[in-house]
Parts: sequence; C-alpha cells; structure tokens
Amino acid sequence: MRRIRAAAAGAVTVSLLTAVTACGGGSSTGGGGSNDSPKTLTYWASNQGASIEVDKKVLQPELDKFEKQTGIKVKLEVVPWSDLLNRILTATTSGQGPDVLNIGNTWSASLQATGALLPWDAKNFAKIGGKDRFVDSALGSTGAPGKDPAAVPLYSMAYALYYNKKMFADAGISQPPATWDELVADGKKLSKGGKWGLGAEGANPSENIHHVFVFAKQHGADFFTADGKPDFTSDGVVAAVKQYVDLMATDKIIAPGNAEYAQNQSVSDFAKGTNAMLLWQSASANLASQGMSADAYGIAPVPVQSGTPGTGKQVDSMVAGINLAVFKNTHNLDGAMKFVKFMTGDAEQKVLNTAYSSIPPVKTAQADAAFNSPATAVLKDTLAKSAVALPQVADESQFETAVGTAVKDLFAAAAAGRAVTTDSVKAELEKAQQQMPAK
Repeated sequence: MRRIRAAAAGAVTVSLLTAVTACGGGSSTGGGGSNDSPKTLTYWASNQGASIEVDKKVLQPELDKFEKQTGIKVKLEVVPWSDLLNRILTATTSGQGPDVLNIGNTWSASLQATGALLPWDAKNFAKIGGKDRFVDSALGSTGAPGKDPAAVPLYSMAYALYYNKKMFADAGISQPPATWDELVADGKKLSKGGKWGLGAEGANPSENIHHVFVFAKQHGADFFTADGKPDFTSDGVVAAVKQYVDLMATDKIIAPGNAEYAQNQSVSDFAKGTNAMLLWQSASANLASQGMSADAYGIAPVPVQSGTPGTGKQVDSMVAGINLAVFKNTHNLDGAMKFVKFMTGDAEQKVLNTAYSSIPPVKTAQADAAFNSPATAVLKDTLAKSAVALPQVADESQFETAVGTAVKDLFAAAAAGRAVTTDSVKAELEKAQQQMPAK
C-alpha cells in the first residue's frame, strides 16, 4: 500500500505541473481569488498535538476569537500527517480545497511549483505586517530561492534528543550522549528487560527523510546536486541511510516493532517509559498531554560525530516547521489575509507556539520570556546555529515519498531479521531515484 500511495502522490504531482491553470479562479489581485464568500473560511490544520482532538481543543478557541474580531467563521479540519500531502495534492489538481492550510515547510517549493498557492510578494507581506517580522531561518523554508514565498512561517521547530532521567540514572549513565558512538553505547545499556534505548517512526516516510537528511549532512553528502538533480546513491548518502537503519538492524537499540510506527507511537512509548531516548521535534507539549512530567526527562542536542553541533558536517537538525498557505482560488481572499495576519500576530504566536512547544518564527514573539525556558533553549540554539533547510526544489515532495519509503522498507527488512547491507541500501536508493521525474 505504501508504494501504491507513493506512486499516486508522484503521479498527482506531475499532473499538477500541466493542470495548474485550472486552479485559478475568481476575480481579483493578480491571477486568482475572489471575495464571493466573505463570511466564511475553510482551514486545514496539520495534526500538531498528541491527537486530532487535542488540536481541536487548542485551535477552536482561537478561531472563535478570530470570528468575534472579524465576523468571519472558520471551518476547521485537522488533517493527519499520513493524509495531508495527498489531500493537498488532490485539492491542488481539482481546484477544490480549503481557503487556508498548513503545509510542512519542506513541501513549500514542491507546492509552489504547481502555481496553485498564493505567492507572498511584497504587497501581500505588507498586509500582514511585513516580511521582516519573520526570522531568516524560517523564511528559508518557504519556497525556491529567488521566488516569492509560497507560504508564511507559522511554527518553527528543531530536532532534539529527549532522554529519560531515571532510566539513565538506573543504567549508570550520567549525561546524555553527544556523539553517535556514545548514543549507541548508551542505547545498548538501556535496551533490556522489555525496554529499548531509542524510539523511531520507521513507517513514516517524512520522519525518515528528516533523519537521513541530517545523517547525510554529517557524512558530507546531499540528496540533490547543486543544479537540483537527484543524487541518492552517492557513498555518503548510502552510508547515512545505513547508519540510521543500523540503529535497529545492527546496534539493536530500536525495537523491531518500531518499523511499523507512523503515528507518533514512539513519542507515546517514551512517555510511558518504554524507550529511554527519543529524537523528535518540539515534543514537550505532546509529552505533557500524555502525562509525562517535564522533570522526568532532559533535552539535549542531537548527536554529531565531534560532539559539538555547528555547520557543515556538524549539522544536527533540519529546519523543521509549519507554514501557512492560501489557495490562489480562495473565495474569501480578504478574509484569508486577515486570518494569516491573525495567526502570525504576536498574541496568537505566543498562544499557539506555547501550546505546541514550538518556537515562534516571528521575531518579536520569539523574544518573549515564555520562550526562554530550558525546554526551548536547545531548540532555539539549534535553529540559530546548526539546523539547515531541506532542499527547496520542485521535486522535494517526491523525494520525501520515494526515499522515505525506501528507508521504511529497509526498517521492515531489519525488523524481519534480514541483513541490511551497503548493497541492499544502495539498491533501495536506486529504486527511489528511478521514481523521480525525469529531467
């Protein structure tokens, strides 16, 4: 099923490039959009919390506040990550989608290439207070270089290492690992008695991509050449993917069952004390919603070979985050602009990013004392010093699907006890590269 979905997503994306003219509609402002339905908006939100119900509890009071201020009712749908990209691609092809939607920031350039999203030129940015309100690292994941952004930043996140303090103490480990060798050694001490050293989401292609992208950077490799062509089978990329999968296959610090995880189960396992470590983006609110006290775990940077995160081979996170986009054919263009301004305003940025333990991409909100806690200090430092954006290329979403699924298949092989070798990794990556659009 995963391969069928991957092929479908790729086919939809390719068709978008030829069918995009059907997406525009309405009357106004540079090629799309109208104000035919000025009293309503439809909003697709991504699933940021521990469940869709948690997200509704976070978002609905804020949407009610927006309605009170503007008279515009927002119809909310929280879409699971497993469905979000395909839902967006289908809506972009048909022209029948929401007015406003959340997108993973790594998809910005791919969705921008369809032409179906409203471009954020200087005039549109002026309507929400200006482009310079946003931090540079967040703006770097809003679309292809040299083009007007396809979306504006909403939540900023970075990966960190979460570790269970009691489990570490019981195993005689005094501090979190700073290198991968240390993490593996600690993980082996912790993997016993039904407990495991580390959790993973082996069946989640996007989550897989986030990790192998960072591993590739640490090996001095990239998944795309400088001119944007796929380069999935270089020695550095192969070594990176193998190192990640080997955490289950060879090091045996990830439970084989994690090969089937795709819906935040590794976060739940960490909250329950099944796993001692978790590599996750901005997990504090999710853990709190599952009853884990902030005192029970520590937060440290993701390991790098030198032990000190930085640039180049010391990168330890992709620039994670959520962007807010407007469909070009919205029937409430003015309302959509008001909604984006509301959601990226200082007050809402503090409310929403506090609820999701993420970092505001708006400079003034990020400077608020609420985001100076120990839980956010590592994330802010990572975003400032050692995180880089995934490739902002038109084929990025196909890359996530193809390579992310290849890693999923390798995890499945490891869980089944089959050998994961350099040759088998390269073979999976070769198949993934063959799925990419021809240049």
